[in-house]
Amino acid sequence: MKYADNLFTRRDPRTLREPTVLPATPPAPGLPAAQPAAPRPAPHAPPAPEPAAARAEEPAGSKLIVGANIKLKGVEIDDCDTLVVEGRVEATMVSRAIQIAENGAFSGKVDVDVAEIRGDFQGEMTARKRLVIHASGRVAGKIRYGKMLVQEGGEMSGDIAALGAAAPIASVN
Repeated sequence: MKYADNLFTRRDPRTLREPTVLPATPPAPGLPAAQPAAPRPAPHAPPAPEPAAARAEEPAGSKLIVGANIKLKGVEIDDCDTLVVEGRVEATMVSRAIQIAENGAFSGKVDVDVAEIRGDFQGEMTARKRLVIHASGRVAGKIRYGKMLVQEGGEMSGDIAALGAAAPIASVN
């Protein structure tokens, strides 16, 4: 789960301190001088932060994650850049992106730029730029899309059409 990689690996600032070195005291007469001990490395060095280039692929903005075993019902979702569905959602949503995980399910109306479906979607969807249905994804309902990719095994049914596609012209005799 890329969005939760650093969720539980936050560094404790107390472990980042340098060891305290006490000033050397002159040796007592007749005793050999003590050698200062070399500073020991921390037992577990914290992981290095990810370079900015690696994080650039993560979309910035507000993200709502509906976790597994959570059901969100009867809501309107607004001002959310990305909705990640791992549980069940029954809602109406206008957003930039929706991601439905393998065990996730969404039913309702969605208006997004990008939709990535690994689980179940049922209802009305408008994916203005791109709709991706992965091998485990199932989409049913009234679907409109800019561009679409369906992996082998992905399922779709219902009223499906490209955005901007001309309506069939009836012949006049």
